[in-house]
Amino acid sequence: MEINELTPAERRVWDAFPRGEGVDFREGPEEDACDGRDWGPGRTVRAEVIAALLLSNPAPSGQVPGINVRGIRITGKLDLKYAVIEHPIRLRACWFERKPQLYGARLRALVLTDSALPGLTASTLTVDITLRLNCCRVTGPIRLTGARIAGGLFLQGAVIRPGTLSDEQGEPPLQLNHAEIGTDIIADELTVHGQLRINGATIGGLISLDRAKLVNPGGVALHAETVSVGTDLRGHRLEVEGMVNLTGARIPGQLLLTRARLANPDGVALRASSCAIGEFWLRLCPPIDGIVNLRRSQLDMLYAEPGVWPPVIRTEGLTYRVLHPHLPAEQRLPALEREESGYLPYAYEQLGAAYRTVGDEAGARTVQLAKLRRHRRTLPRPARAWGLLQDVTVGYGFRPLRAAGWLAALLMTGSIAYGLHPPRELKAGEAPEFNPVFYTIDLMLPIVGFGQEGAFAPNGWYQWLSYVLIVTGWVLATTTAAGVSRSLQRQ
Repeated sequence: MEINELTPAERRVWDAFPRGEGVDFREGPEEDACDGRDWGPGRTVRAEVIAALLLSNPAPSGQVPGINVRGIRITGKLDLKYAVIEHPIRLRACWFERKPQLYGARLRALVLTDSALPGLTASTLTVDITLRLNCCRVTGPIRLTGARIAGGLFLQGAVIRPGTLSDEQGEPPLQLNHAEIGTDIIADELTVHGQLRINGATIGGLISLDRAKLVNPGGVALHAETVSVGTDLRGHRLEVEGMVNLTGARIPGQLLLTRARLANPDGVALRASSCAIGEFWLRLCPPIDGIVNLRRSQLDMLYAEPGVWPPVIRTEGLTYRVLHPHLPAEQRLPALEREESGYLPYAYEQLGAAYRTVGDEAGARTVQLAKLRRHRRTLPRPARAWGLLQDVTVGYGFRPLRAAGWLAALLMTGSIAYGLHPPRELKAGEAPEFNPVFYTIDLMLPIVGFGQEGAFAPNGWYQWLSYVLIVTGWVLATTTAAGVSRSLQRQ
């Protein structure tokens, strides 16, 4: 391109490039790049001029060249496919007529902060330092599939909408699948109307989606299968309409969804199955609107208030070591009733183990008792009757004082009844002195003998009472032995 072909605006950019000087065409710092379509020739620069600068302008000795422009209207297509650019590109608060083409390019740094673009094609892009899209307004897909960014990716405050062209229909507006980010993805207050796809990506540091909004009702709003982060995935006050899919994610630090609002009423709102997560925080969240799937995930710590769980959850194979906040077991048990698969013994065992981990043996026993009661509902009718009897009498061995209470009540009944109406002697003159208390004990406890039962025989109604005491004693002894045996096996 000849220098004499440049417009005055292009000449300002051209002359500033060798020294990397900033050129600001804005009329004020509050100017909105979305209005750039109406900017006149005095603020218009052809994309081919920018490409010519980046591809052919030599670096003067002792200077650091680079594009550093604010507030211009860029016409045409900025085509840098497969290019190797040694100079930083900073096009802040600019309006792009067509989406930049950066497929397979290698750049030092790219800064498009506050700009308005119809999209960005940059699959397999390599950036040596950083890529900044802060506060951009994008009306087409950002394609960063397979991108390699040595530093960070910044998307704070950006608003990204799906494209309207025929070849963009149904395409996720923000594509980062299989990208490699050396440090962090900072996307606080990001808004995506459609799907944020980041599955298979590797992030050296954290992903921050604090106060972000992901809107894709009825679809997948965050597609992050098998994503791997170095530290945390943050979503403080994150708002999502659609599914959050974290299947197979590896998050060694925190998955932080404090005060987050997740909603996908007709399907799965949160799918975090087969994940390995250090700490999973659902603190101070409103009830999740949609199914939660945590199957086969491994968590070191799970923080979730009971009210956060939806009516249907999937927890088969879920493992966690510590459960916070520490609450009475009675408040945690209703969540296990919401399991879609029905009765899962492992879910109760896992909850009981969490209570034992923090030394709450009473809570662990309450969970085990609830497990047996839930299991009883799955048994045939005779087995349910036997289980109910064990529950009522000794609480399946977890409530041994119940047996003592029953025995004391029966002992009092028998002692009073036989004290008022002593049974007759079987052999006159050979029987020991009658004692109603020890006679009742002889009837009730088969392993104890005081010589009373064999020496006296009641008549009529008192004979039926003796039968009741004998049968009840056997039942209490059997259920107590079964409960104690079960407790010893668990220990």
